[in-house]
Amino acid sequence: MTTLETLESLEIFKSLTDEELVKIQELCSEEEFQRDERLFAEGEPARHMYIVTQGKVDLRFEMPTAKRPTDENTVSSHDYVIPESQVFGWSCFIPPYKMRLSAFCTSRKCSIIKISSTALTNLMEADTVIGYKLMRYMLQVVGFRSKQFQDEVVKFMGIDMMNSW
Repeated sequence: MTTLETLESLEIFKSLTDEELVKIQELCSEEEFQRDERLFAEGEPARHMYIVTQGKVDLRFEMPTAKRPTDENTVSSHDYVIPESQVFGWSCFIPPYKMRLSAFCTSRKCSIIKISSTALTNLMEADTVIGYKLMRYMLQVVGFRSKQFQDEVVKFMGIDMMNSW
């Protein structure tokens, strides 16, 4: 079971009171993964939000023709490595509720907190203060990831322009 100490140490839950943390704790389950193990695949139904509590997770785009994910048929960037205490899987809150990337454990071992999006949505609707606090944090995450993507596009375009000279 996820401890209250673990939850209160995570950035997403820092603004929650002890009573609010107990409500979140009831929704949490924990899973462990080994290096190169896939947590979920692009295109799968997005039913959970995830938080890394130990290790690192890499988000990757897998080429449609790949039968098995390898370095040669996935597009990965060190900019998309999710470090400890960070949230990912926020596609579970956005239609069409499908994973947009695949996730892999890139450290020796990863420990993950998994929270059902349905249960969390129900809690946020029932307790709008919790909902506001969590969605405010999630907007920061989405904004940060959007900026990362823009930076990658700019780098790619710059390299492409340099190669065309």
